Amino acid sequence: MFDALLMNPPKYASVLVTVIVSAWLPDCACAQSAEDKRPLILEDRSKLRYPGPPSISPDGRRIAYAEDGTVFVINDSGQEPVAVTTDSGSAWSPRWSNDGSSLYFASDRGDIAQIFSLPVVGPGEARAITSYEHGISTTNFSPDESRLLVEFRDDELRNEAQDSDTPRPPFVVTRRQFKSDAGDGYLTAGSSRHLYVYDVESGELAQVTAGSFNEGDGSWSPDGKSIVFVSNREPEPDASYRADIWLLDVADNTEGDLQQLTDNENSKYSPSFSPDGTMVAYLSAGDGVYSVPHIALVPVGGGTPRILTTGLDRWISGYEFSANGKWIYVSFDNAGSSHLARVRVSDGRIERVIDGEISVGAFDVGPGASIALNASPKERMSDVHRLDGKRLTRLTDLNRHYLDEIIVHSKQKFAFESTGGTPVEAFITVPHGYEKGRTYPTVLNLHGGPVGQFDWSYSFPSQYLAANGYVVVEPNPRGSSGFGEDYIRAIYRTWGITDYDDIIAAVDYAIEQGLADPERLAVTGYSYGGYMTNVVITSTDRFKAAASGAGHSLIEANFGHDIYQQWYLWELGVPWENRDRYDRLSPFLRAGNATTPTLFLGGRVDWNVPVINAELMFQALQVRGIDSELVVYPGVHHGGWPDEYERDYLQRIVTWFDRYTSH
Repeated sequence: MFDALLMNPPKYASVLVTVIVSAWLPDCACAQSAEDKRPLILEDRSKLRYPGPPSISPDGRRIAYAEDGTVFVINDSGQEPVAVTTDSGSAWSPRWSNDGSSLYFASDRGDIAQIFSLPVVGPGEARAITSYEHGISTTNFSPDESRLLVEFRDDELRNEAQDSDTPRPPFVVTRRQFKSDAGDGYLTAGSSRHLYVYDVESGELAQVTAGSFNEGDGSWSPDGKSIVFVSNREPEPDASYRADIWLLDVADNTEGDLQQLTDNENSKYSPSFSPDGTMVAYLSAGDGVYSVPHIALVPVGGGTPRILTTGLDRWISGYEFSANGKWIYVSFDNAGSSHLARVRVSDGRIERVIDGEISVGAFDVGPGASIALNASPKERMSDVHRLDGKRLTRLTDLNRHYLDEIIVHSKQKFAFESTGGTPVEAFITVPHGYEKGRTYPTVLNLHGGPVGQFDWSYSFPSQYLAANGYVVVEPNPRGSSGFGEDYIRAIYRTWGITDYDDIIAAVDYAIEQGLADPERLAVTGYSYGGYMTNVVITSTDRFKAAASGAGHSLIEANFGHDIYQQWYLWELGVPWENRDRYDRLSPFLRAGNATTPTLFLGGRVDWNVPVINAELMFQALQVRGIDSELVVYPGVHHGGWPDEYERDYLQRIVTWFDRYTSH
């Protein structure tokens, strides 16, 4: 439920004031495009280019990033990015050496992923510096670059040759959380995830954590003698989202003294040391589901954690210390944008760094006030940028030729009221050649999560729908991440009830503004958006067509079948004692109300939202004689689909909508 195919890849305090601009659409959106540009077609999806997370050099003068399997370097001279890896294999996750003379990166140019080193000062070829049989793809180096901190599941390190003629052994399950949306899906005995230290010179791998618990998010201390990591080491770790921060001495590459730095029920993740090594920062959320994450600080020697971002009531997605340790830079969702701020470590003072109609992605803090970051300004794809103080400079134009050739459909953000006067926002994209006073077939597109948001960045699915003549309405209803914790928590035990009012209000607004034809409405969404699509078709007959992607339908059928047992128990309790809660949130039980022709789609081995949900809804509509189709994509989980399936998914949705809204 925390993912979405058909959405844009989960409150400021008084010092961070949000201004909502409810701009009106132009009389003709065609004015934005030159006459020689052409409409978008499905095959254009493969032309889009997106940069991976950037890495800034120690001197702040160069930035490395990976794009489409190649590592590029940009210098501060304003020249075009230069490809520094060959086409002999994919390369990703570049990281500068301490002296800036080399780049480390992961590559599969052999039979399995390893880490390579490439000189960027003087002559030289890339050489593999790891040769581990199970592969290494992390560049999480110790400060002196002699060791790598890696994570493996126990069963990933077994060499179990399987004869194709020999039946596979059965899955033997003994733990409560026994599903994962990866591989075979089952977490069996011996599938705990542990931390290891790989010695670059000797090639030896040393296990530094062990037992029946899972560890993750490992990070080195500045002196390389310790690591911090996240683990739930309660008697029943699968019973809650709790996790604590642990400090481990690994000076001799073995499991040394272990110290617990936190001890409370919060969910915690992404720990990192301050530059001086005296504190550990981490993200902490109250319940692991609806609570906004805050940055917390705890002394390395132990003590009471301090919440640093009490003045920022927004969903924080990433953070990094400044080089001098006086500030922490944070990226966070805000009302359909993603912004960057910095928080002073001494007193929690918050300063805006990047705001406005922009979506900030991955970033890397360099020396002084220089930052490398990926960002998507309004209606553009992500590009690598450089931030010096508050001066933001775009360094790449990866989709220049795409944008020069293809029409970009106008997208605006609007504010309106839902039930009880609740303020809600939505993005609306109009077709090319939009004319004021004319109504259009309209798609209500619903995001996943539910804790997520639509934003300003370029969305190929939305643009593709607009290219096929549809107005696209994309609301951020209650439960969305960009409007504070109260807004998120408003859907607690009311999935598809509270937020249903908001998404319908968005459609009504589009109709009132003369954009949407009330007789030609369609609805779609993936993951939680698919669940909301199922809610819509079992709650109203206003929509002429629907496409539900990987959406839950009968909640109790997923108890133990999908990956969310912790969530269900925390929010709903056990189904045999709280049947009314499960029934209230299950659109399958109201399938008798459905009249909308619906396309149901999902992955065959999706354990996030198992395809049984789509099968139940499809069967219900078939029994009732309502036009419906079930499309199951072989061998795929909730995300990471092959391009062929992504294109097929979009094409089927448009074809389905055309069939029922073309009159």
